[in-house]
Amino acid sequence: MSESASGDVRQRAGALLDRTFGYPSFRGQQLEIIEATVRGDDNLVLMPTGGGKSLCYQIPALIRPGIAVVVSPLIALMQDQVSALHQLGVAAEFLNSSLGAEDEARVHRRITAGELDLLYVAPERLLQARTLELLAHSSVGLIAIDEAHCVSQWGHDFRQDYLELGRLREHFPDVPWIALTATADQRTREEIIERLHLRAPNRFVSSFDRPNICYAVQTKTDARRQLAAFLEGHRGECGIVYCLSRAKVESTAAWLNAAGYTALPYHAGLQAEVRSEHQRRFLHEDATIIVATIAFGMGIDKPDVRFVAHLDLPKSIEAYYQETGRAGRDGAPADAWMIYGLQDVVRLRQMLDASDAAEAQKRIERGKLDALLGWCEITSCRRRALLAYFGDELGRACGNCDTCLKPPVTWDATLAAQQLLSCIYRTGQRFGAGHVLDVLMGKRTDKVKQHGHEQVSTFGIGAGFDVKRWRSVLRQLMVEGYITADPERYGALTLTPESRPLLRGDIELHLREDTSAPTKAKRGGGKRATVDLNPADEALWEELRALRTRLAKDQGLPPYTVFHDATLRDMASARPASLDAMRAISGVGEVKLERYGHEFLSVLRDHGVGATAE
Repeated sequence: MSESASGDVRQRAGALLDRTFGYPSFRGQQLEIIEATVRGDDNLVLMPTGGGKSLCYQIPALIRPGIAVVVSPLIALMQDQVSALHQLGVAAEFLNSSLGAEDEARVHRRITAGELDLLYVAPERLLQARTLELLAHSSVGLIAIDEAHCVSQWGHDFRQDYLELGRLREHFPDVPWIALTATADQRTREEIIERLHLRAPNRFVSSFDRPNICYAVQTKTDARRQLAAFLEGHRGECGIVYCLSRAKVESTAAWLNAAGYTALPYHAGLQAEVRSEHQRRFLHEDATIIVATIAFGMGIDKPDVRFVAHLDLPKSIEAYYQETGRAGRDGAPADAWMIYGLQDVVRLRQMLDASDAAEAQKRIERGKLDALLGWCEITSCRRRALLAYFGDELGRACGNCDTCLKPPVTWDATLAAQQLLSCIYRTGQRFGAGHVLDVLMGKRTDKVKQHGHEQVSTFGIGAGFDVKRWRSVLRQLMVEGYITADPERYGALTLTPESRPLLRGDIELHLREDTSAPTKAKRGGGKRATVDLNPADEALWEELRALRTRLAKDQGLPPYTVFHDATLRDMASARPASLDAMRAISGVGEVKLERYGHEFLSVLRDHGVGATAE
């Protein structure tokens, strides 16, 4: 693309961002991604939840000729995004099983007539011969794969339907592809590129940091008492509570309702109509809590989720990051709070061992679970370790996680760490954790005797600690980068270069004390909606929200598709006195100004703003 053509793309993209979406400027790498996509490149985009991934394909869809086909994994997500685009005046539709015959025929006609800019479709529907034939007679200008980590068996949310998407390259060989996800480690990224047949893709990896989220982890003592104490700081707010089992979802939702909260259960065992209604209420209503298994959440765009609580361990750091990323999409303070116990670990391992997955996949999943457990037990900044897992660096402690706000009790583990590292080395760096700990604790198992490891110098030197404490040391050494577990060699523990100064005694190491005492951390932030408001503006803010709710209800839409909280906060603070002044508010595009401007100005006028309709 020539310099002049690139300048034209930037100009058109900026105009669309302002006029259609109502935002004054791009964030992060958005503009670079848009330029590359319009140019016709393939792109892999990693951007945190709430970072603005959708704009990276929506704006190219409005610039490039033809229709942009967006592969999306969930019906509710497609409906939500299409409704939001309609509010902006964008020609978008979806194809999925929720459509009746008449509506499906209408969408087909619009595709054939070239009337659409974006078509959202599930992978299984897209790969049907009828859909491929329909698109073959249309002009496809872009293919976007949302939630692209679903294509990877190394990822945390693998979906079989996504595996076949690479076949689309045969049907649309010259169409640029953009694959987008919020979570993918290096191995998952490579598999996405391979399975989708991306052609020398540009890789755009944004920071994984969500600085507005306060991360906190406690050991589980009395789950309901701990949850009740946490929720006291979130009365009147929306949130998600994750549980491992359907039965626990049901009982926790009932208990929360009895305690005065509005709580709705959500899991795969409920009838589809019930799940749909509970999701609709969560998206449309304020102060509603969803209690769910991992069946809930992917693609949820609700911006004002103020907390995500885990009553049980998720399966991996990737899953944890994805689930907690549903909090605070609006950038206001939010909490990610989790409690865990030994029973969680036992149950997750039992589920893994009983699964039909290949042994190689089970080893990978065990490694991911151990990494999560190690992260739970760290004593340094929790956010830094979370980002490091994804290859992202934070140069300083964050000041907004439990280990920063209330540092945990630690103990001098230098000698214990040296003993464990030496035992890994003396046994040849060829064995998993179970065997190494047997040697360290002096257990004469058949495997120990088979390899002659009762003869090594480290045999029995760790007999003073029980296996629980040694596993805690091991997990923390892994998360601190002194040890790695190789999934290709059955989880064999190996030393990293970072272990050398520790073995030589050049540094001291302090690890988290294994205790069941609960910890509390107060997040570094303010209340949900009033964080940027003066007290004098709060009454106006509430009236603006009430108007938004009414307008959304009349159309059967979630309130945030009318205006986000951040836009209403800006209105309450800036108090625009004319349509022109309102147009300058972030999130107010031309279509929304025409559709809603007068009614919001009327509320402002009632609060003494000299509003005019100029």
